[in-house]
Amino acid sequence: MKVVIPGGTGQVGTILDRALTAEGHAVVLLTRSPKGERQVHWDGSTLGDWAKQINGSDVVINLAGRSVSCRYTVENLEAMMSSRVESARVVGEAIAEAARPPKVWMQMSTATIYAHRFDAANDEYGGLIGGGERGVPGYWAYSVKIAQDWEGAQEQAAATPDTRKVALRSAMVMSPDRGGVFDVLSWLARLGLGGPVAGGRQYVSWIHDQDFARAIRFLIERDDLTGAVNLAAPGPLPQREFMRELRSAWRMPVGLPATRLMAEVGAFAIRSDTELLLKSRRVTPGRLSDAGFTFGYPKWQTAAEDLASRRRRG
Repeated sequence: MKVVIPGGTGQVGTILDRALTAEGHAVVLLTRSPKGERQVHWDGSTLGDWAKQINGSDVVINLAGRSVSCRYTVENLEAMMSSRVESARVVGEAIAEAARPPKVWMQMSTATIYAHRFDAANDEYGGLIGGGERGVPGYWAYSVKIAQDWEGAQEQAAATPDTRKVALRSAMVMSPDRGGVFDVLSWLARLGLGGPVAGGRQYVSWIHDQDFARAIRFLIERDDLTGAVNLAAPGPLPQREFMRELRSAWRMPVGLPATRLMAEVGAFAIRSDTELLLKSRRVTPGRLSDAGFTFGYPKWQTAAEDLASRRRRG
């Protein structure tokens, strides 16, 4: 089959490209800076020659959007919003104009859409949408609005009656690739800095890269699944336990704790934001599990050991 991945040159796109091409599928990546023969230029907001790639394709997986690994300034938050909404809008236009539209349009979303909470897990059925929590920074609500508008851009896109739509509410995708979230967290753990942050009660939701790719293939094949689907392992765990298992995978016995203030300083130093560290994302895969999907790595301990081992092997 032919798969078109707008925004496909980032970490998640690399994971999908690797998995799908290994299976013999034709994968085309839409990017602002094409470098290979399978990469096609687009600007993420206007129709162009790139739309020809969507006509006759089987699947479109839109991953486009400004990276969240940055300081959450007003300018950066607005760029996150516009890049996501505009790319979803124009992908919808390309699908609507295609003579042979794809059967499936998967739109990347985020588990950040759910509320910051400790008491229960968020699945697609009864999970609490965030934005109204008390005692959290006000700008966290804007991250939720970004996710809502992102999904809304797909739902409200130009008429695509022959194309099934799925919104991928993804947790952090863990892979051994350099520059990804596992790489950054592993670097901290190996330096002895991977202890609990602000007490470490906040939950971490994640998914192993191979399970992420398998879940995408599963959703392509299941033509009865539409709408929002959580892509997260069934075993979210508190940050202090998450980092303890990660340190164990790297055989690092020590992990220095960090206060909220220390987290602020550290996030500023690496040009990131503390929301990524402090928001409790307790997300579970209700619809995937109910549909019969089986995770290869449902527990973080075995996932972390596999990822660390693969990273050691290069």
